[in-house]
Amino acid sequence: MLWKRAVIALTLGPLALYLVYLGGWFFFVPITAVLLIATYEFTNMVRKIGVSINLWILLPAVFLLLLGGQFPEWQLFGPVTILSLLIMMSYGLWLYEKSKNEMATLSWMTMMGGFLIFGWIGSHFMLLRGIEINAWQWTIIALTSTWFADSGAYMVGRFMAGKILGRHQLSPRLSPNKTIEGYVGGIVLGTLFTIGTALLLNLAWLPALVIGLLASIVSPLGDLGMSMIKRESKVKDSGHIFGEHGGAIDRIDSLLWSVAMAYYVLLYLA
Repeated sequence: MLWKRAVIALTLGPLALYLVYLGGWFFFVPITAVLLIATYEFTNMVRKIGVSINLWILLPAVFLLLLGGQFPEWQLFGPVTILSLLIMMSYGLWLYEKSKNEMATLSWMTMMGGFLIFGWIGSHFMLLRGIEINAWQWTIIALTSTWFADSGAYMVGRFMAGKILGRHQLSPRLSPNKTIEGYVGGIVLGTLFTIGTALLLNLAWLPALVIGLLASIVSPLGDLGMSMIKRESKVKDSGHIFGEHGGAIDRIDSLLWSVAMAYYVLLYLA
């Protein structure tokens, strides 16, 4: 299984970076496809918990926000957000009135959560790639910072700290394999490698430092958040589109937050 995961990672990683470099529709189409698949996976998981979500409301709403990220000059965010939230509330009211679901309020709130995570936060992939200066370089930094932190946490927690410091679980219920030692190792190695990559790309070190720290400290929460949904829906992976690497959500649950944070770091620091 390990070698299969390595082959997939060594194939998808460079491909993703190349698409970032190309930008435009070469970037928008695959990113949008992954986010829409993630929305579908999210819907399937919460339905297994007993929460009713209308996919035909959620998918178009997410797509329109992603389109707004690609074309910010269209000013889609405000109208799409207001209209989508109104339609989702109406769906919740309909569920309650027709007694279709005893958790109508939860269904309404869950739809809004999926809309904001995969639509609004997801749109920052396009917003970051669309910044005026060094767009593809900073997008690569945002992606690799998460990968560096994840790889660093795995190596330290699995092979290094375990033999020296022992293994102390970070979140036993949600992710028994994550350790405090690995988390700290991921912060250190992830930040250092992010700064090193930025210097190789002739980028400023201070924004890279902040992005590396934020990605390694905060983005693992995205993974744990989706792990909670998977535990409650009793599934191991969100899907199987990436083979041994699981589904779309499994690949972007941390990246979503890293990319969004990187965009605002650059907005204020660069």
